[in-house]
Amino acid sequence: MIRSELVNRLTEENPELSQRDVEAIVTTFFDQITDRLAANGRVELRGFGAFSTRQRDERTGRNPRTGETVDVTAKRVPYFKPGKEMRQRLNV
Repeated sequence: MIRSELVNRLTEENPELSQRDVEAIVTTFFDQITDRLAANGRVELRGFGAFSTRQRDERTGRNPRTGETVDVTAKRVPYFKPGKEMRQRLNV
Protein backbone atom coordinates (compact mmCIF):
# COMPACT_ATOMS: atom_id res chain seq x y z
CA MET A 1 0.00 0.00 0.00
CA ILE A 2 1.28 3.42 -0.90
CA ARG A 3 0.48 6.72 0.80
CA SER A 4 -2.28 7.72 -1.65
CA GLU A 5 -3.97 4.33 -1.22
CA LEU A 6 -3.87 4.81 2.55
CA VAL A 7 -5.46 8.25 2.23
CA ASN A 8 -8.16 6.88 -0.10
CA ARG A 9 -8.94 3.96 2.22
CA LEU A 10 -9.20 6.23 5.27
CA THR A 11 -11.40 8.66 3.33
CA GLU A 12 -13.74 5.80 2.35
CA GLU A 13 -13.93 4.52 5.93
CA ASN A 14 -14.51 8.02 7.35
CA PRO A 15 -16.97 9.79 5.00
CA GLU A 16 -17.39 12.65 7.51
CA LEU A 17 -13.77 13.69 6.79
CA SER A 18 -12.72 15.30 3.54
CA GLN A 19 -9.78 13.92 1.59
CA ARG A 20 -7.83 17.10 2.43
CA ASP A 21 -8.40 16.48 6.17
CA VAL A 22 -7.27 12.86 5.89
CA GLU A 23 -4.15 13.91 3.96
CA ALA A 24 -3.34 16.43 6.72
CA ILE A 25 -3.76 13.74 9.39
CA VAL A 26 -1.56 11.22 7.55
CA THR A 27 1.10 13.86 6.87
CA THR A 28 1.11 14.97 10.52
CA PHE A 29 1.33 11.34 11.70
CA PHE A 30 4.37 10.56 9.53
CA ASP A 31 6.01 13.92 10.25
CA GLN A 32 5.74 13.31 14.00
CA ILE A 33 7.35 9.86 13.68
CA THR A 34 10.15 11.32 11.53
CA ASP A 35 10.74 14.25 13.89
CA ARG A 36 10.93 11.96 16.92
CA LEU A 37 13.41 9.63 15.19
CA ALA A 38 15.50 12.61 14.05
CA ALA A 39 15.70 13.68 17.70
CA ASN A 40 17.14 10.21 18.45
CA GLY A 41 13.86 9.15 20.05
CA ARG A 42 11.65 6.11 19.79
CA VAL A 43 8.02 5.74 18.67
CA GLU A 44 6.00 2.80 19.97
CA LEU A 45 2.55 1.91 18.64
CA ARG A 46 1.11 -0.82 20.88
CA GLY A 47 0.08 -3.88 18.91
CA PHE A 48 1.85 -2.63 15.79
CA GLY A 49 5.52 -2.13 16.61
CA ALA A 50 8.27 0.29 17.51
CA PHE A 51 10.31 2.64 15.34
CA SER A 52 13.81 3.57 16.43
CA THR A 53 17.21 4.29 14.92
CA ARG A 54 20.38 2.26 14.92
CA GLN A 55 23.94 3.45 14.51
CA ARG A 56 25.93 2.11 11.56
CA ASP A 57 29.67 2.37 12.02
CA GLU A 58 32.06 3.79 9.46
CA ARG A 59 33.22 1.15 7.00
CA THR A 60 34.91 0.54 3.69
CA GLY A 61 32.53 -0.42 0.90
CA ARG A 62 32.79 -1.08 -2.81
CA ASN A 63 31.28 0.70 -5.76
CA PRO A 64 29.34 -2.14 -7.44
CA ARG A 65 29.80 -0.65 -10.90
CA THR A 66 33.58 -0.12 -10.82
CA GLY A 67 34.71 -2.32 -7.92
CA GLU A 68 36.55 0.68 -6.46
CA THR A 69 36.74 0.87 -2.65
CA VAL A 70 34.77 3.69 -1.08
CA ASP A 71 34.77 5.03 2.48
CA VAL A 72 31.24 4.97 3.89
CA THR A 73 30.72 7.37 6.80
CA ALA A 74 28.96 6.45 10.03
CA LYS A 75 25.24 7.13 10.05
CA ARG A 76 21.96 6.47 11.82
CA VAL A 77 19.36 4.38 10.01
CA PRO A 78 15.68 3.78 10.83
CA TYR A 79 14.73 0.46 12.37
CA PHE A 80 11.31 -1.12 12.87
CA LYS A 81 10.57 -3.92 15.32
CA PRO A 82 7.10 -5.45 14.87
CA GLY A 83 4.95 -5.89 17.97
CA LYS A 84 3.81 -9.22 19.35
CA GLU A 85 0.26 -8.86 18.00
CA MET A 86 1.51 -8.09 14.50
CA ARG A 87 3.84 -11.07 14.50
CA GLN A 88 0.98 -13.33 15.62
CA ARG A 89 -1.36 -12.03 12.90
CA LEU A 90 1.30 -12.55 10.22
CA ASN A 91 1.94 -16.13 11.30
CA VAL A 92 -1.63 -17.43 11.62
